[in-house]
Amino acid sequence: MRLLLIEDDTVLGAAVRDQIAADGQSVDWVTRLDAAGDALRGTAYDLVLLDLMLPDGRGIVFLRALRARGDVTPVIILTALDQVSDRIEGLNAGADDYLVKPFDLAELSARIGSVARRYSGNPNPIISHGALEIDLAARSVLRDGKAVALTAREWALFEALLARPGQLLSKAQLEEKLYAFDAEIESNTIEVHVSRLRKKLGATVIETERGMGYRLGKP
Repeated sequence: MRLLLIEDDTVLGAAVRDQIAADGQSVDWVTRLDAAGDALRGTAYDLVLLDLMLPDGRGIVFLRALRARGDVTPVIILTALDQVSDRIEGLNAGADDYLVKPFDLAELSARIGSVARRYSGNPNPIISHGALEIDLAARSVLRDGKAVALTAREWALFEALLARPGQLLSKAQLEEKLYAFDAEIESNTIEVHVSRLRKKLGATVIETERGMGYRLGKP
């Protein structure tokens, strides 16, 4: 997934950015709402992490405007405002979840995964695909009952395909899901990850449409 983090606290922002990267996802981090608006107009994000108190305005107003123009990108609010009334206001404005600072980074990862699964139409974290049993919450895979070790990037690529069964994803789309704006990407990075996934999970787990992209193979 590719996420947009809107947070002006540099210490917390760096910690959240590093946590998301460690999970194998890509993140673009901005500290102002005007920059967030520009980012959302130029990129199709899978999820937004939104602070409510930014230097150039209130995140709740930004969220209402986002929903008013029909943008359904999932949003998790990250804020120090912990009153029940604040949570109700955030959820009623269109937030999908609400996390009060300070929070555990592992819990943030779990919340991101939960919201993403709901939007993909598969809230159940355990899914089967042929000889594979996949735990989306634990980020683990069993092949014929045996655990398979995936790197963070391998998992992120596999998860992107799992979220869109039968859909062809181009190399550029996969790169956009896995890497932030400033990341340096080798020309064969996706091909290398696909090759490794086939060796670990099975030769038919990912199908290639030559010159067009990749899709999840049939079970």
